[in-house]
Amino acid sequence: MSTIPITTRGAEMLREELHRLKAVERPNVINAISEARAQGDLSENAEYDAAKEKQAFIEGRILEIEAKLSAAQVIDPSQLDTDGRIVFGATVELEDLESGKAVTYQIVGDDEADLESGKISVSSPIARALIGKFEGDVATVVAPAGDREYEVLAVKYL
Repeated sequence: MSTIPITTRGAEMLREELHRLKAVERPNVINAISEARAQGDLSENAEYDAAKEKQAFIEGRILEIEAKLSAAQVIDPSQLDTDGRIVFGATVELEDLESGKAVTYQIVGDDEADLESGKISVSSPIARALIGKFEGDVATVVAPAGDREYEVLAVKYL
């Protein structure tokens, strides 16, 4: 399995979710299954079926998170020394050359991406166009709605 880039914060969030699933969600669903079993006939017990389904989801998610963490390459953007080049973890301030609108994005792993909080996936068209660029460069983003050009105003490693 290849490594998956993830920021320090992203790895922390996955560890917190894993802990919550193991310490809170798993015991809760085990109790729900026990209570449903105590009600008798399991063949027509909707509570039992729902609890077993939730248990399968929780166990699947635990395995998924553990696999991601074991394959994760944790990158701390504040420790990067890239001479101003845009790389994974960089926070980039851009200006859309068509509209003049300024936007700020941090390039993060796929699991961390959240456009509303300004975090874009490293595999997104914008991030792919920005990787390797420097402050002052113009990046052309090939998108379904057409090509867009962005000028790189600032590159930070927070």
